[in-house]
Amino acid sequence: MPQDPAPRIGANTVTLLGQVYSLLGFRIVDGVVGAGFPQKPSHSAVFAQIGSDGSRLSTLARGAGMTAQAMGEIVDELEELGYVERRPDPTDRRAKLIVLTPRGQDCIAAGRATIDGIEERLDELLGVDGHTELRRVLTTVLTAEQ
Repeated sequence: MPQDPAPRIGANTVTLLGQVYSLLGFRIVDGVVGAGFPQKPSHSAVFAQIGSDGSRLSTLARGAGMTAQAMGEIVDELEELGYVERRPDPTDRRAKLIVLTPRGQDCIAAGRATIDGIEERLDELLGVDGHTELRRVLTTVLTAEQ
């Protein structure tokens, strides 16, 4: 597993946000792997956005900002691990849906539990008010850029 990135004290805001993003991504993968669900950080491109009724490969690729070919490779890996399966799309029999298996659903539950632990840690580090303010500021940036 890759090591957490070392923080660069005095780095600009964009660099710090990128480092936090990487750190949190690795922590989530470590938590999920620790719960018995082997995976790689790239697998989050599927887990973070797959619909409850499944998603088309092209939709997953577009949402992750990658090619369908690259997403197909990730889906192949997840299929081999037993987390997803391809099924005919009931709205278009020529298309396939990527659907979570029960193991995939358990994997996502482990990810959510890990995220809950990270949220609790942020409450400890920042205090509940500080954590709330961080969420407010991040939401402001995200909504202003859409």
